[in-house]
Amino acid sequence: MPKLKTKSGVKKRFKITASGKIKHGVAGKRHRLISHNAKYIRQNRGTTVLAEADTARVHAWAPYGLK
Repeated sequence: MPKLKTKSGVKKRFKITASGKIKHGVAGKRHRLISHNAKYIRQNRGTTVLAEADTARVHAWAPYGLK
């Protein structure tokens, strides 16, 4: 059997925690921030844990985990 490849975009966008949860950066923080209010910018700072419904899909894209 050939090895499975990890999707390149997943390598760049996600990290897997020790317990198997997936962390990701919040969308909407790159440009056009002047049109967002300060509360939106403040609350979307840092990273969040991916929803349980989406974790199975990301795990399929990264079959051997991420480093």
